[in-house]
Amino acid sequence: MHRLDPHLICRKTRIRSNNLMSKILASLFLTTFLSSCGINDEPHSLRETAQCQDSEARSINKSVSRPDLVRKIDNSSLLGSLKDGGYVIYFRHATTEKDYADQADPLMNLDNCNSQRKLSLQGQRESYEIGMAFASNAIPVGHIIVSEYCRSWKTANLAFGEWTQKDSRLNFLPYEDYTKDHIALMKKNVTPLLTRPPLPGTNTVIIGHDDIFESATGIYPEPQGVAYVLKPDGKMGFNIIANVLPYEWAAL
Repeated sequence: MHRLDPHLICRKTRIRSNNLMSKILASLFLTTFLSSCGINDEPHSLRETAQCQDSEARSINKSVSRPDLVRKIDNSSLLGSLKDGGYVIYFRHATTEKDYADQADPLMNLDNCNSQRKLSLQGQRESYEIGMAFASNAIPVGHIIVSEYCRSWKTANLAFGEWTQKDSRLNFLPYEDYTKDHIALMKKNVTPLLTRPPLPGTNTVIIGHDDIFESATGIYPEPQGVAYVLKPDGKMGFNIIANVLPYEWAAL
């Protein structure tokens, strides 16, 4: 996905550790042994579609430099804070086969996953590993909010076994290039989701897109699969505490 034009902007419950781990492990087992072609395309299904892909999965690039933000607390403190709950964790969806502005394609249909960018094998693996790390680290999750794009809710299904809410405010506007008014509208749409306090003792997970996050924070979330940990301040604002690359969750 393109970066926002720098000339237009200055830059449900607690994770049920045992049950969720069982779901994730079962799903991982199925994906490993089933063929790489479609399984089940239902949005709440654990057995998400492993799309037929010509290219081999790439290894997660652990040499990617940390994007835009130096973590403000160390791993141990971050994990401890997340276990206490109270944070909003905004993920950019996991890695897709291609990166292009499908929202601007007149043939793109939110009800047809085949008309949209698809998660790659790497993206599917990233999603599983994120979910397993959350379960093994006992990070409590309440609401899981996704956009209406398939790559968003499929990331949630593969990572957490479910999502609790699709929200159109996380969707792209149907353009490849944005005006100042477009950017202001995206910010207005997403800010209430970023500033809403989670359910007591849990963290809210949001799985969205790059331009939406950048419109509200001035930070471009790169690479795909990166997460930003936000602390709502109770005054319709938030503080960004850390960002976490997909493979880093297991190291917390």
